[in-house]
Amino acid sequence: MPVGLGSLHVERYGFGGQAVVLLHGFATDSFVWRNIGPAIARVNYTAFAVDMLGYGASDRPPDADYGIGAQAEYVDRAMTALRVARATVVGLDLGAAVALRFAGAQPERVEKLVLVNPIAFDSVPGDDVKALQKGTARHAFRLSRGVMGAAPLLRELLRQSVADPEHMPEPLVARYMAPYVGKDGIDHLLRISRFVDEDDLEEVDLRALPHSTMIVWGDRDPWVKSSVADQLADTIGGSKLVHLPNAGRLVPEDAADTLADMILDFIGVRGAVGTV
Repeated sequence: MPVGLGSLHVERYGFGGQAVVLLHGFATDSFVWRNIGPAIARVNYTAFAVDMLGYGASDRPPDADYGIGAQAEYVDRAMTALRVARATVVGLDLGAAVALRFAGAQPERVEKLVLVNPIAFDSVPGDDVKALQKGTARHAFRLSRGVMGAAPLLRELLRQSVADPEHMPEPLVARYMAPYVGKDGIDHLLRISRFVDEDDLEEVDLRALPHSTMIVWGDRDPWVKSSVADQLADTIGGSKLVHLPNAGRLVPEDAADTLADMILDFIGVRGAVGTV
């Protein structure tokens, strides 16, 4: 989907009437929704899993803005190109921050919000991205440049983002790391990390958001403190907070069936919510 400076890769699941837009987090891409999208399609909704600009198979223009505000604008343009006027928006990690910014800027285009382990307030960026932004991390990246690129650091980040190590086996790690292999990949990852800034969310009046909102929190997230979820629930009026004690940040990897059931129940497709 063309968004101005480049194009976004979008995976489409289903051809139903109502749309659900799925936004991934930092250092992942639309692949993280591979078990959620089909569940949405099966109930006659349409899921659009977006690779945000600079991630996954989307374009990487060197002069682009990869910040939260810019990504929200790209999502808006992609929805226009897809002829989606209004959608439930589901965001994970950084994608949840993009969803909040989009909902604040274009409230009429959002039906409902689902925020999965969102970054917000003083946890923008999360500790993982803050580490990448520090000089010591840049030195570590320089040492890791070469054929394997970001592998030494990304492997650890991904493995710590799930509660059960079996949910992040080496082939899955390799799939997520594929866009960042080699010197160009590591340079790009470092570049997009620098654009994650708390200022982009300061323009959003969270108390004024009119959307029904569900916050899903995998309690074993090592990068963002759980008080962020509580603070968001207290700030966004009428929001619902659900804790998953045996899930990490990557809830779609730790508890895909549970998350899919929760999303379907929230958007109005009645069904039992699973347990973790």
